[in-house]
Amino acid sequence: HGIAFQTLQSNQFKTMEDVHLWMIDQHLGRRSVSDFQRGVLALRKREILNDRRLKAADTVDTAVNTQAEAVHTSTEATPTSDPLKSREDIAKVARLSSNQVVLIEKIQKQAAAEVVAAVKSGTISLNAAAAVSSLPEDEQVAAALGGKEQLRQAAKRVRETRKRNTTDNNTSEETAQHSMEALKMRIQELETENARLREALAALTL
Repeated sequence: HGIAFQTLQSNQFKTMEDVHLWMIDQHLGRRSVSDFQRGVLALRKREILNDRRLKAADTVDTAVNTQAEAVHTSTEATPTSDPLKSREDIAKVARLSSNQVVLIEKIQKQAAAEVVAAVKSGTISLNAAAAVSSLPEDEQVAAALGGKEQLRQAAKRVRETRKRNTTDNNTSEETAQHSMEALKMRIQELETENARLREALAALTL
């Protein structure tokens, strides 16, 4: 239609980090992004802001050792953004609960690539993926390759194992507590018997 093709150069971005942060914020505002994806984006935003804060601090330290003008320049370059220090901050940005953020962090650190792909696609929930990520990597991969039902069964096994371990621990604690109480009672009985024998011995001496 005779319309000239034009591109615009944005002046609001000074670094590639600024571009990444802008992209993350745009994706966080989309409704179609899953809980897992929002959590990953928010965690990535925290990493960028933390790295920027550390770089700014290093720049200021270096400038202090050189000249006052460099200090002034570096201070002006220091970002004012809050680096999302707590899980509550991340949860708020991602519109998630703190517990969901914990699950996503666990999945990122421990889950095999196949399990991550499954939770990204919505095949399994965050809770199930976090549970499966506790398994050895080969078991995770086998469950993921087995499909949705295999992943659910693997998550169920992990939960049942945890439940049994919790029950066993509680039983052991109760047994130990009962043993301690029985020991205390026995000590009291022996102390009472010892006092009675002392009184009897004193009476015989008189």
